[in-house]
Amino acid sequence: MSRLIKKSIQIPAGATVTQNGSNFVFKGPKGELALKAVPGIEVSIEGDQFWVKRGEGLENEAMLGTFWSLVKNAFQGVTEGFAKNLEIEGVGYRAVLEGGSELVLYLGYALPVRRPVPQGITIAVDKNTIKISGIDKEKVGQAAAEIRALKKPEPYKGKGIRYAGEVIRRKVGKKAGTTA
Repeated sequence: MSRLIKKSIQIPAGATVTQNGSNFVFKGPKGELALKAVPGIEVSIEGDQFWVKRGEGLENEAMLGTFWSLVKNAFQGVTEGFAKNLEIEGVGYRAVLEGGSELVLYLGYALPVRRPVPQGITIAVDKNTIKISGIDKEKVGQAAAEIRALKKPEPYKGKGIRYAGEVIRRKVGKKAGTTA
């Protein structure tokens, strides 16, 4: 059983949660998120505390901690939001946002790579930095991972797309003029 369910989740100021059948709807200043309830898990709201409790049966005991984390992320998303930053490194590598709905990446391929901006995600481009933000942590992380996968950083010169702060282990490469 997860130890997380021994802790309550503080409902932030400005955020509300309502149960609509088997769904929970989280509302806050940034937007609205829906989360499907897991059968066998009980939930109670006491004042400004949200409790995840174990229900009858053992079939969904493994989902207790996961559901707790999903609820916590939903509260954080509707109040603060989530953001990931990507950095582009390489000669001639750049990104452009066209019309606010399409990200165009020039990554050294013969043609530019065009990616539509997913629903519920905001992308901002500044020089060699791409900022991906939104209220759903899963969508923000998935969008960042898909953009990074277009040109992963290579270990010799470090060219490619990386997360901000990501450390790329560099290899030495060939030594010129070595004698045996």
